[in-house]
Amino acid sequence: MNPMTALARKMQARGNDVVFIGVPDVEPMVRAAGLTFVPFCQGEYPRGTIEAEWAKVSKLQGLDVVEYTLEELSPGLIAAALDHLPQTVAENRIDMLVLDTVLFFVELVPMSLGIPYIQVWSVLNLDLTGSTPACLLPWPYETSPEALARNAEGAQKLAQYLAPLAQLGMVYAERNGLQIDWNDPAATNSRFGIVSQTPEEFDFPGIPWPAQFQYTGPFHDGHGRQPVAFPWEQLNGKPLIYASLGTLVNGLENVYKTILAAVGSMPDVQLVLSTGKNVSVADLGQVPSNTILVTSAPQIELLKRASLCITHAGLNTALESMAQGVPMVAIPIAYDQPGVASRIGYHGVGEVLRLEDLSVERLEEMVIQVLATPAYRERAQYFKKVIADTRGLDLAAELIEQALADNQQTQSAGTPIEISVG
Repeated sequence: MNPMTALARKMQARGNDVVFIGVPDVEPMVRAAGLTFVPFCQGEYPRGTIEAEWAKVSKLQGLDVVEYTLEELSPGLIAAALDHLPQTVAENRIDMLVLDTVLFFVELVPMSLGIPYIQVWSVLNLDLTGSTPACLLPWPYETSPEALARNAEGAQKLAQYLAPLAQLGMVYAERNGLQIDWNDPAATNSRFGIVSQTPEEFDFPGIPWPAQFQYTGPFHDGHGRQPVAFPWEQLNGKPLIYASLGTLVNGLENVYKTILAAVGSMPDVQLVLSTGKNVSVADLGQVPSNTILVTSAPQIELLKRASLCITHAGLNTALESMAQGVPMVAIPIAYDQPGVASRIGYHGVGEVLRLEDLSVERLEEMVIQVLATPAYRERAQYFKKVIADTRGLDLAAELIEQALADNQQTQSAGTPIEISVG
């Protein structure tokens, strides 16, 4: 939500008429960003539904999270979106849709309506070509024949997870007369643009993206978010370690306890640990004297003061850390986090500790290593400059506006819009 609302605000600031379409649960975040909110799917997803349903994934890990999400959670949301988005588009006279790619196959709606659409990778872009490990898998970047074969096998397995959603897409396409080559994973890609907020310098090399794919850099500007209270007066000036496991798969109590035990034994640092809503603070035991424990935190403001970030390796936290020049210790849990963590290790911006290897001793060792080794901060500072120089929000907005202008020029010239579907 934060990257997409930031992009919408940037488009609005550049003089575009922007509305943000979403289920009712996202309205507070959209309103906090100063955007016009248009609800849809209210019948299937009344206020409170999303938080209740997605809380179930918080205790899972690895591919169990992916499988549960794609089999139990996403089909209902995608089906509702396919049902209601056409009417929402018509009622609000939408000229272009900017779609988050995690809404798999919803791009079929603008295809059927004959309006342009841009796809945005707010999460780490998913490579299913086998050139690199798909980001849902914890494998390192390697180019040996064995590694490439492993990558291809992993991509095929992940494609099978998408089968329930693809079936929904097939039904919609047939009903609306769209001819789709369902054997081609790129068949529904936007011809106008596919935008990733991952900096190219942070990705693995050699991924054969289509010509319309564009790396931009993060959509974070530190504004337009709901205010979060924090006891700033409790910061004591010692080197600050900020730790968070994100907002979704953040219910593993053992990980929090390990962080508390590892960093709590270090008297020369201070820890801020944000737990989220899916664990009980009372169940975490005694809080060390050098620790501030909160359920939510003003993340960017804390990272500006931090010497190290202990993270689940969610893409947004990783990008916000690098934007502030902060190195990381990554403990990936699920979704795209294994891929983000692999890139953190590959580019030397931090260390990676897999869940199966997590222990108090190992985490303490990694924290000390990253804090004591200048090379990690130097790499983080390098990415800070990359992110500042690429101006991700501006670049993404320019690409979207150019696509819309090109489409309008085509229409005014009397040339039919051609949508590539196979």
